[in-house]
Amino acid sequence: MNINDLEYYHELAKVKNFSKVAAKFNVTQPTITNAIKRLETELQTSFFIRDQSHHEIVITKNGQQFDHHVAIILSELEIARKDIENNQQQQIRFGLPPIIGNYFFPPLTPLLMHHQLMTQLEVFEHGSTELLAMLRRGDIDLALLGSLVPLNYPRLTSTTILREPINIIVSRHHPLAAKAKSGIYFRELAKEKFISLDEGFVHNQAFRMMARINHIRPRTIYKTTDVHVIKSMVAENIGISYLTSLAILPSNDLVQIPLLDSEKPEFLISCVRRNTAAFNDAKQTLWNLLTNDSPQ
Repeated sequence: MNINDLEYYHELAKVKNFSKVAAKFNVTQPTITNAIKRLETELQTSFFIRDQSHHEIVITKNGQQFDHHVAIILSELEIARKDIENNQQQQIRFGLPPIIGNYFFPPLTPLLMHHQLMTQLEVFEHGSTELLAMLRRGDIDLALLGSLVPLNYPRLTSTTILREPINIIVSRHHPLAAKAKSGIYFRELAKEKFISLDEGFVHNQAFRMMARINHIRPRTIYKTTDVHVIKSMVAENIGISYLTSLAILPSNDLVQIPLLDSEKPEFLISCVRRNTAAFNDAKQTLWNLLTNDSPQ
């Protein structure tokens, strides 16, 4: 069983056409046919049935099951290739969502410089949803990710390092600013205009969750990937927002209002890596600094 045969098989299971598979890999059609025969002979089963009446092939149940495993094998091989290539370059591909980065990176910088990691660090700034996908694909080595529940994914190791509330954010000039100490129920915000982070951010999941729990449909007037834009628009009293307290600085002209709801999400920050990745000393040092696994 060789890698090429598995690649041919996986593509054939997807497109169900020998000539298209041959064209994609720039080989002859008999090459594809022989590869499938080798796999069927080795596993003593049939993966495809030719439907002569419709001039197409049909994948068997065994074929579908085998393709599921082949997809995992090919994915792991691609991740291994990326890991080996990256280890040779000595770069640390680090995923960091903007809000988490603004909170963690400034105090972390002196430690990174002390351990001579700054020059090796390649930072990828995206929402946690995209960074999680990149981590699972092997495009980055580790990441700080936001979530609403502790992260638990196959082949990933996760350590929760912080929990913070998600509050309603308003301008100091907004009528709701008077509720900064008393708090507010989410259902009271049904007619407010919200400015939100886009779909790739955990905050959007939390916002939809609270709307669903309270059976309301708040109006979102603007979505962005830039938390600074949100804070500026809220400060100008254009709308309100729903953000973790980590995003708000004392210098921001904003008021945080705690939610009084008994059922509400928290903003969790976790350090996450693939448990199959072999970390070099630099990557392990960064992991230890982030999770406090060793003295700093």
